[in-house]
Amino acid sequence: MDLDNLVSAAIFIIAFFIFFLIGKVINDLLHREYKLNFELVEKDNAALALAVVGYYKLNFELVEKDNAALALAVVGYYCGLVLAIGGTIAGPSAGLVDDLYDLVIYGILSIILLNISWFLCDKLILFKFRVSEELIRDHNQGTGVVSAGISVASGFIIYGAVSGEGGSIWTVLVFWALGQVLLILAGLVYERITPYNIHEQIEKDNVAAGVSFAGAMVSIGIIIGLAGEGDFTAWSVDLPVYLGFAVLGLILLPIIRLLTDKVLLPTVKLSDEIAAQEKPNVGAAYIEAFSYIAAAFIISWCV
Repeated sequence: MDLDNLVSAAIFIIAFFIFFLIGKVINDLLHREYKLNFELVEKDNAALALAVVGYYKLNFELVEKDNAALALAVVGYYCGLVLAIGGTIAGPSAGLVDDLYDLVIYGILSIILLNISWFLCDKLILFKFRVSEELIRDHNQGTGVVSAGISVASGFIIYGAVSGEGGSIWTVLVFWALGQVLLILAGLVYERITPYNIHEQIEKDNVAAGVSFAGAMVSIGIIIGLAGEGDFTAWSVDLPVYLGFAVLGLILLPIIRLLTDKVLLPTVKLSDEIAAQEKPNVGAAYIEAFSYIAAAFIISWCV
């Protein structure tokens, strides 16, 4: 690597972290119902806690601390943010000035779209309860891991939409919007192929159910996002490929779940391990989530 490339790399690394910080600040401003430091770090003043958190009812005698549910959701958002901004940097350089211009325009757009994706998750995917209440009031890690999975999935979708050359803001918006619709459809398909009620199990703080659902969402995000990766040629060429990958992902969801049940965990029934026993089997859920994500990468590499 010569000196010019080294300088360019340093500039982009700095710019990346600046946009990451912008994305964090925007997320903090949009979620005034919690203070991250307060939720994750022990506090000693219950009265101050009430003032900080606002309208959420807290325990007057005990302090709030160690909110792993919120940590999961926030880390998922940060992962999605890295992927989304990364899509604006990946690929061949068009020159330092042009690359920085693209980073500014599409970096800001990526941050906006990722935060909209979070609200779509709240309203249209986990629609039977309020995500923020489950995270803050109940410390529901099942909700936290699903929120994280959807943020990562959205990050992959945005990555694919903003990467490559030949597109525009409109192509990014269309591919992102289609990706979100497909994520919502994937959530409905997953609800239908599982013998238990996803929302009911997650609201009961069933982490295993949340991990399985999150894995399915991430896998769809990977398939859709990597289908949109690369240069934009024309709607007549790229859109059918994009939708074809998405339909393939939706079709494979039940197949992968069946294979996981019969091949990876042949001696047990997956749904029973996750939702039909007193202590849900989170290990079995990890296996299911892994199978979805691994299959998504294999599909993207081979098709």
